[in-house]
Amino acid sequence: MLLNMSQPQEAIPSPMHSVSVAGVVVREDGRLLAIRRADNGTWELPGGILELDETPEAGVAREVLEETGIHVEVDELTGVYKNVTRGIVALVFRCKPSGGTERTSSESTAVSWLTPDEVSERMSEVFAVRLLDALDGNGPHVRSHDGKRLISAG
Repeated sequence: MLLNMSQPQEAIPSPMHSVSVAGVVVREDGRLLAIRRADNGTWELPGGILELDETPEAGVAREVLEETGIHVEVDELTGVYKNVTRGIVALVFRCKPSGGTERTSSESTAVSWLTPDEVSERMSEVFAVRLLDALDGNGPHVRSHDGKRLISAG
């Protein structure tokens, strides 16, 4: 179909996405930092929505500290994950703890250092894969999911 560009076209709204950041915080003993969310009780990585005026690395450090009490050094991007149902794109970074003391927050009811096996047991696949991807050294990974299961892997 040929479009006449001089005629007004109906405005098609652009899809809106939010960008979140999350930290895979790995201790020297290989344990991984996780939180139990206050709003739904699920185990996930510490993280949240990236603010407009901050870099992804600064956002990860802020979110991990707010939710867990742990200061981190951000190492590298290990994956990009899109929840196609909710329009959330998550940037996941591997981090090292650099201080602080574990504590809960208004967003977390538990903070724990888990083994990779415990991660697989406690977290849904769409969140566990983010931690496990960060450990494999083959990133950054790019994956999509519908909130319950992976729909593509790369």
